[in-house]
Amino acid sequence: MLYIILIIIVLVIGYVVYTYNEMVKLRNMVKEQWSQIEVLLKRRSDLIPNLVEIVKGYAKHESNTLEEVVNARNKMMNVQSKEEEIEAVKEMSNSLTKLLAIAESYPELKANTNYLNLQENLQETEDKISYARQFYNDAVLKYKNKIEILPGNVIASLFKFESEPFFEASDSEKDVPKIKF
Repeated sequence: MLYIILIIIVLVIGYVVYTYNEMVKLRNMVKEQWSQIEVLLKRRSDLIPNLVEIVKGYAKHESNTLEEVVNARNKMMNVQSKEEEIEAVKEMSNSLTKLLAIAESYPELKANTNYLNLQENLQETEDKISYARQFYNDAVLKYKNKIEILPGNVIASLFKFESEPFFEASDSEKDVPKIKF
C-alpha cells in the first residue's frame, strides 16, 4: 500500500513539474513572439520620419495628418505596458493609412524614387507585422489554453501564471475601405 501511495505522489509531482515546464515554455514563446513584433515596430518607427519628410515637401497644407503621424510615433516610443503598446500600434496604423492616402493625391510624389522606396519598405514591414501579430496571437492562444483548462489552471494559479492580451484589430481597421473612382 505504501508503494502505491509513493507511486501516486511521484506521478502527481511529475505531472506538476511537466505542466509547469510547459507553461514556462509557452509563456516564453509569447514573450519571444512579442519581441518579434517590437523589432518590426521599431523598424516601422525608423521609416516614418523619412516618409513624413518626403510627403511634407509635397503636401504642405496637410500638416494635421503629418502631425498625427508624428504624435502616434512619439506615443509608441513612450509606452509603459503591452496594452498601451497595442493601442499605440493601432493609432499608428490609422495615421499611416491617412498619410498614404494623402500621398495618392500627389502624382509627382508617387513618382518620387525615395518615396516609392520608403513606401515599399513600409509595406514590407507592415506585412511582416501582420504575420508577427498572427504568430503572437497563436502563441497567446496556446498559453491561455494551458493556463485556463483543468487541471492546468490549478497549477497556473499556484505559480501565478497570468494571461497575456491578444493583439486585436482596432475598430477602424475592421471598417470596409471606401473606394471611389
